[in-house]
Amino acid sequence: MQKAWFYERYGPKEVLKLAEFPIPAPQNNQLCVQVKAAALNPIDIKRRERPIFPSEFPVVPGCDMAGMVVAKGNGVTKFAIGDKVYGNIQAFNTEGPIKQLGTLAEFTTVEESLVAKMPNNLSFEEAASLPLAAQTAIEGFVTSGFKEGQTIFVVGGAGGVGTLVIQLAKHLYGASYVAATTSTPKVEFLKTLGADEVIDYRTTRYEDISERYDFVYDTIGDTKNSFVVAKEEAPIVDITWPPSHPRAVYSSLIASGENLEKLNSLLETGKLQATIDPTGPYKFTDVIEAFRHLETGRARGKVVISSFPSQDMLLPMAPECEVNQTVEIIHEKIPVSGLECH
Repeated sequence: MQKAWFYERYGPKEVLKLAEFPIPAPQNNQLCVQVKAAALNPIDIKRRERPIFPSEFPVVPGCDMAGMVVAKGNGVTKFAIGDKVYGNIQAFNTEGPIKQLGTLAEFTTVEESLVAKMPNNLSFEEAASLPLAAQTAIEGFVTSGFKEGQTIFVVGGAGGVGTLVIQLAKHLYGASYVAATTSTPKVEFLKTLGADEVIDYRTTRYEDISERYDFVYDTIGDTKNSFVVAKEEAPIVDITWPPSHPRAVYSSLIASGENLEKLNSLLETGKLQATIDPTGPYKFTDVIEAFRHLETGRARGKVVISSFPSQDMLLPMAPECEVNQTVEIIHEKIPVSGLECH
């Protein structure tokens, strides 16, 4: 058994409980990963509050993780035992049920196609903060058909997605001018990310902005108001559902390790940086506090969970898969029942 956060009914963050949970076995083309760090996302809150995705209880929340491969199933070709990997384990863009076992657990399983090797210069916490937000950010540019040399207006520039949209606009998509909105305390921070202009939404209304932009990327669902800064035929992307203005197009994400691999060079050169909310990383035992902070809407970058409470543990060998014989887990060395490949 392992320690995991899970819930057995829909509701507020208080339905979460920390208790023992079965350790998963990697299936064909899957990895079993020892989670070293995880990140929270708004989708984790929405999924906990109501049945937006079909799933049986109990549910372990969490999409983003970074960790170490400790076992692999048949058909795995890209990764070896001991590799450090990161990814969004929930393939929301595919048919079928969402995984019950998320990333707020000491071990999780994930298809090898959904993860990438961690860049050498990143910590587990930095790597865990990136996958879902980066995949969402990238898909918005794809949806809009953004072209090099165009201008972009980012609504909600200090959030987990917004911080990456600003950096990607500058260093991957070749934007000629990046404007972004945020609150007063975060104005200078967005300038360090590469924003050419930062609008303090507390003092400036959209109607007061005279410039019109080639692309409006709204990360907070405010397109009913932000649409006014778009040029007449400019695309407007909203990453919340449903968009609040008829011109806005909803953009989600495509979960894949390939998307993350494309970012590795930017991460390794420092052109793309992970942004972890300064109140964290939160300890594994403080997940409810971490959700409380995320739910305020004031997080800067990503809310990250670290300090998973694992210690040394032995895994039994299984004939059909490779298993690391010394995997860190809770408290003492005990056999892991049922860790087999199918």
